[in-house]
Amino acid sequence: MGTQPILCGSIPGLVPKQLRFCRNYVEIMPSVAEGVKIGIQECQHQFRGRRWNCTTLNNNLAIFGPVLDKATRESAFVHAIASAGVAFAVTRACADGSATICGCDTRHKGPPGEGWKWGGCSEDVDFGSMVSREFADARENRPDARSAMNRHNNEAGRTSLNSNMFLRCKCHGLSGSCEVKTCWWSQPDFRVIGDYMKDKYDSASEMVVEKHRESRGWVETLRPKYNNFKPPTERDLVYYESSPNFCEPNPETGSFGTRDRICNLTSHGIDGCDLLCCGRGHNTRTEKRKEKCHCIFHWCCYVSCQECVRIYDVHTCK
Repeated sequence: MGTQPILCGSIPGLVPKQLRFCRNYVEIMPSVAEGVKIGIQECQHQFRGRRWNCTTLNNNLAIFGPVLDKATRESAFVHAIASAGVAFAVTRACADGSATICGCDTRHKGPPGEGWKWGGCSEDVDFGSMVSREFADARENRPDARSAMNRHNNEAGRTSLNSNMFLRCKCHGLSGSCEVKTCWWSQPDFRVIGDYMKDKYDSASEMVVEKHRESRGWVETLRPKYNNFKPPTERDLVYYESSPNFCEPNPETGSFGTRDRICNLTSHGIDGCDLLCCGRGHNTRTEKRKEKCHCIFHWCCYVSCQECVRIYDVHTCK
């Protein structure tokens, strides 16, 4: 018991509810941290060719800077992917046995299929989601629109795991035959979750803030801005402030601008030099890279390669 408060107390920025949670579930806190990390890495992959590329700041409690201060769709995505990452990492740790306070899911089985039976270790995404909900939502307890938005987007991230679970199976039988298959529920690769949430970012619902008088005082809620659009479900992302254009550096909005970013000369999309460089134009330089080439497979069993120097054009925004 002696080391637990020291570990949790050394994590900066925790609110009291998160501190209590940390002390009760100290064994899975490394998975919580790993989940936030894979969420950020996935964010950076999904936005690598966009004006906002999910840049983080080193040695800063607000690791995204002021970007998350605004109720934009970028903020919505960060909350959703981080919450999904925490649920994903905790669920995986429970299934692979690295956390002992949790285990496999024995509830969601359903009838066995033809030629297969339930077995293995079905991943308990409900437990992982509970941990994410308790930890990530602990900060979102105010009766204002921003807390309502963050809670909704956190839950949308967690729901994405349930939406993408699939049956993983293993064959049993002589000489690799598949007389019997053992199957269990599994999470997909986190890239699948990232792709899914990126689609939700692109189709995020714009909301407006409404104030209501209740017994505890004024409470803010969100409603869709446009009545002719389908209202958002729990799987959709919501936001209520427009994004900056992220073209020029702006410390107030957290924009780093796109100067010196590598752009794709042949693309007409947002990663192309026209759009990514915001019309400022681009510079081109040549770069020499050493690569393996003329590889030959020798029987048996190795590959020999030569080393070639190739010259590439690299285009960067002015």
